[in-house]
Amino acid sequence: MREIRIEKLVLNICTGESGDKLTKATKVLDDLTGQTPVLSRAKYTIRSFGIKRNEKIAANVTVRGKKAYEILERGLRVKDRDLKKRNFSDTGNFGFGIEEHIDLGIKYDPYTDIFGLNFYVVLSRPGRRIGQRKRACARVGRKQRITKEDAMEWYKTKFDGNIY
Repeated sequence: MREIRIEKLVLNICTGESGDKLTKATKVLDDLTGQTPVLSRAKYTIRSFGIKRNEKIAANVTVRGKKAYEILERGLRVKDRDLKKRNFSDTGNFGFGIEEHIDLGIKYDPYTDIFGLNFYVVLSRPGRRIGQRKRACARVGRKQRITKEDAMEWYKTKFDGNIY
């Protein structure tokens, strides 16, 4: 009942500008996951970066289930299964980034260019939904919450990873 599982994997590519570059980034995420990416907008205008408020600058996809394990496995292979201790949050989630998406096994296409990719993994235990449902909402007990240490131990056993 207390086994930890991946609730979702969020993949993010931030191009910093809208237009052709962002369309190419959405194509990369679509090829990788088989899902249509959602475009994110800028919160603020930053003149030095040339970003306007509400301009679309990033694309992200949420993946769940077996596909999330497969994509995460490919991403960890690129990092040689080494993560830093600071990659893990206090709530038991973790994230990391890779510099080139072609390292995941996607064939290089000169038209699409090369993009960096952020992975963020949300872990949960059964019973998490009671804290988020609308009707009969209750608190998630302390034993059901995932700590940083639990997540690190799960990562070491599940993926034979190293944490330094």
